[in-house]
Amino acid sequence: MTVDVLDRLGEIDQADVVRCARVLLRRPLLRAGGPDGELLPTVHRHRATLTELFAGVLGYRLVVERRFARLYKAGPGDDPTRGEPGLTPRAYAYLALTMAALTTAGRQTLLSRLVTDIRAAATQAGIEVGDDLGELRAIASALRHLVALGVLTETEGTVTGLSETSDEALLTIDATLLGQLVTGPLGSAGSATELVELAARPGPRGVEHMLRRRLVENPVTHYADLTGEEQAWLRRRARAQARLLERCFGLATESRLEGIAVTDPEDYLTDVAFPGQSTVARIALLALPGLLAAAPREDGWTPTTTERVTDACRELVDAYPAAWSKQVVASVPRLVDDVLRLLVSLGLARKYEDGWLVSPAAHRWQPEPDATPRQQQETEDDEPRPEPRPEPGWSLFGDMGIGEGDTP
Repeated sequence: MTVDVLDRLGEIDQADVVRCARVLLRRPLLRAGGPDGELLPTVHRHRATLTELFAGVLGYRLVVERRFARLYKAGPGDDPTRGEPGLTPRAYAYLALTMAALTTAGRQTLLSRLVTDIRAAATQAGIEVGDDLGELRAIASALRHLVALGVLTETEGTVTGLSETSDEALLTIDATLLGQLVTGPLGSAGSATELVELAARPGPRGVEHMLRRRLVENPVTHYADLTGEEQAWLRRRARAQARLLERCFGLATESRLEGIAVTDPEDYLTDVAFPGQSTVARIALLALPGLLAAAPREDGWTPTTTERVTDACRELVDAYPAAWSKQVVASVPRLVDDVLRLLVSLGLARKYEDGWLVSPAAHRWQPEPDATPRQQQETEDDEPRPEPRPEPGWSLFGDMGIGEGDTP
């Protein structure tokens, strides 16, 4: 079996390998001096085991050198919920153009020269670019991302001021890291669409690798989204896959009739925390019971409408006015957009025709606010009552204690 590679190790080495595997899943480009970079020597020491583990379990290729480790993960395909939060579509375009320009830039370059080369690459690619403030900010976002990855080093000056000032900066280029960024088969793709499709191809073991990747990279895998062959494979092996993911990556699975949810008990691999403390996250949580009130479809998904989401958000805003950020709830339509965007990113909602579908996984939360709605509070204020003692750490949700076993 695939975990035989772990069985050959002692307990301490097994724990180190699992820790390294978790870090690489979160940071596919791990480098010295970067986040979690102190673990790089351990990754290098266990590189043979980790390479075999990722190849066998997920069909991922791992490259490990003393200065960096690169896990070549599969692309997400056509999934608008994935991506760097700080990069707009325009910034992503400039990121690709910057990488193209850097391939011929040498070891160091001036910021002004790099911007000129980026625009030249855009012209060569037939992309229309401008020089207004919005364009400069998009270029700056792309450059900041490359700085964060360690591909660019701000030797003198900074790229941050590109959109505000004309200050010069000297940038040092790490050509080795630059060559490790692209995971898709550029030489085989004839278009951007084909590149996305090729990057999302299943691993060498077909359905086995594809489904394991899906479980690891997504919070919820719905059987309704799988083909008949894929459903049959996963249903027969759900328990075995749960043990495998826990053993190799420390992940916990919840198997239900409609699909499988995968969580990280330590939240290290959780990119979007839910429930969360933000106004949008709390309103999204409290709105779920109302959105699930309608009769579900045969596949377990519950239909709803934007109007129903709007009503649920407005009721919560009006009932608990002191609980929310005034800036966030100032515009209910914008709040509704933010709530739906969050639910979609979590796999708990998806667009459907002229409305929305809410995932059966949303039933795992049954939140009840522990505050008193304003309307009831105003009625009760007419009667004298003892002043309640303030509780430390008070929040709208009290001690919900949602955990792995919390299901409807």
